[in-house]
Amino acid sequence: MLRSLKYIIAPLSLAFFAYLSFTHRGVFTYSAFIYAYAIIPILELLLKNDDRNLSEFETRIEKNNRIYDVVLYLSVGTHLVLLGMFLSSVQEPGLQTFELIGRILSMGLLTTFAINLGHELGHRRSKGKQFLAKVMLLTSLMMHFFIEHNRGHHKNVATIEDPSTARKGETVYAFWIRAIINEYLSAWRLEKKKRKSLNQYNLGLKNEMMQFQFIQLTFVFIIFKFFGAFVSIAFIINAVIAYLSFETVQYLEHYGLLREKDDQGNYKRVQAHHSWNSNHLFGRLMMFNLSRHSDHHYRASKKYQILKHHDDAPQLPTGYPGMMILSLIPPLWFRIMNPKLKALEAERSKIID
Repeated sequence: MLRSLKYIIAPLSLAFFAYLSFTHRGVFTYSAFIYAYAIIPILELLLKNDDRNLSEFETRIEKNNRIYDVVLYLSVGTHLVLLGMFLSSVQEPGLQTFELIGRILSMGLLTTFAINLGHELGHRRSKGKQFLAKVMLLTSLMMHFFIEHNRGHHKNVATIEDPSTARKGETVYAFWIRAIINEYLSAWRLEKKKRKSLNQYNLGLKNEMMQFQFIQLTFVFIIFKFFGAFVSIAFIINAVIAYLSFETVQYLEHYGLLREKDDQGNYKRVQAHHSWNSNHLFGRLMMFNLSRHSDHHYRASKKYQILKHHDDAPQLPTGYPGMMILSLIPPLWFRIMNPKLKALEAERSKIID
């Protein structure tokens, strides 16, 4: 019971600081943003990593513990409530520009959290959970992620064919442009391939990409209808911030890591050393253990609460929030990560030889 409750800490603490952001003025409007990108990185630098794994017996118990699913459902509901609060709060009379920026940045952080929530739910086989995943992705206007990530990224990860795998020496800013464009186009291609395999008209109503575009445009129109143009623009800016933030997460997950090809020219199976990992506790809780990324790629449908640490998985110097900030300063990023990448490549060469 206590083990499962720790995963409630992240959504509840984030919700608390978001509540401060949307109900208070002045510097408090930045509360959620400061919590995620200042307080948590500092704590993760001070606290020890937790690389412990559940025993086989504990894994069997926790795998079927419904409390972990309840945490996801509560997080979905909380996000939708906070989104409503945000839309109302940006209309507040007398709101100063810097306060508006604070609320948008804080909402952008929450929506980044929602994208990862959509990621976790999107890997479940239940249609209900997949529906909730799409709802969460709708709040960032990136519903195509549901298609490209599940059918594209997990197949092509750590290859040059994968737009979500960052190249060695590529800045996060260059990655944003390349990844965003190619992920979107990849989703269209993947859906076209699916329609063709089902002998269905590509641009018909059954094409999910067509559905997603209509749903997203309708959602923005509803916001415009009920809240006006100004709030609609604030919502779109929030979505852009969340989109770029999550792409930053994707940037650091596989930076510079590429799979080798076998004698037949096919990529070898994804291994633990093809993902950067982190056992820093707060980042793990905030991202539903996404930072145990190697185990996630080993089996994508594996529930977040039973993801394991792998000894041969490369480790990031700190948690995801801190690494996201570091990636925004390319010279520092390269100075820290490229030597790690070089050492990893040398280690892999010795094993192959």
